[in-house]
Amino acid sequence: MSKDVGNIKDGGVVYQENEPAKPVTCKDFLYDPDRGSVLGRTGAEWIRIVAFYLSFYIVLAIFFALYFWLFMKTISYDGPKYYLDDSVIGTSPGLGFRPLSEVHEGSSLIWYNTSSETSHKNWTMSLDKFLEGYKNRTVGSNIVGCDYGNKPGYGEVCAVDVDTWKPCTSANTFDYLNSSPCVFIKLNKILKWEPDYFRNANDLPNEMPEDLKNHIKKKEKEDPKFLDTVWVSCEGENPADKEFIGAVEYIPFQGFPGYFYPFLGVENYVSPLVAVHFKNITRNVLVNVECRAWAHNIEHSRRDRIGLVHFELLID
Repeated sequence: MSKDVGNIKDGGVVYQENEPAKPVTCKDFLYDPDRGSVLGRTGAEWIRIVAFYLSFYIVLAIFFALYFWLFMKTISYDGPKYYLDDSVIGTSPGLGFRPLSEVHEGSSLIWYNTSSETSHKNWTMSLDKFLEGYKNRTVGSNIVGCDYGNKPGYGEVCAVDVDTWKPCTSANTFDYLNSSPCVFIKLNKILKWEPDYFRNANDLPNEMPEDLKNHIKKKEKEDPKFLDTVWVSCEGENPADKEFIGAVEYIPFQGFPGYFYPFLGVENYVSPLVAVHFKNITRNVLVNVECRAWAHNIEHSRRDRIGLVHFELLID
């Protein structure tokens, strides 16, 4: 209880006692008729609060929209802002292979048992899934048939008819049941990258395999247009692997035809493929395989996996 000074009389002080504060009930909090307040605030107070937060969020939205607009102005819908030498990817593409293990992520081993009717299915199903993007495409729209004398026009892309690559087709289980598996090789896409082809069969790298050199010389005699190819070679990685790998067949070409390049981000574009058919690889032996892509502007680095790819084959 508090006291207020009421008056001073005859040198004394007279105190006036205040009434105790009236407790606020839930009903008064919801609506107080004496103050005209709702939830503890009057109409004028609610108007000030609503006006403050409304102004705050409007300014915040304008600020966000402005910076989002400035950010969108830096984006090109034709492709990334940085590419080739200005990008992290660089100008030397890597190689990839399929099938990949769906059980052991990151594994480069292709291992199955030919005596089992189901052992190969994980690999062939993986290839079927990978090739869906190639099979479900028909010539039409902007997809056209291409060859060395018929390159795609502006806005067009080349068809890849993988169903004709026997025996590396789904109908033949990619020849896995015959202990002659097919492995598909692809060159990773780099926007606006163009290969620098080997256009002189007498000026080839010393480290290029001799059988590939002979193949290039043969193709040059057939038609110099075939030299516009990113060539591919697959060999045993070590001397013992070279002995056990056996004969290798490349379908449909021993490389990626030049009419697939450059990649410009056109809709429906797919990377060209090479089906590598290991015709008589030694069974019950782990074989380390290294495939390389060949062009003047493709570097090779095992450490950085540039221009090549490694995998192992084990057929029991």
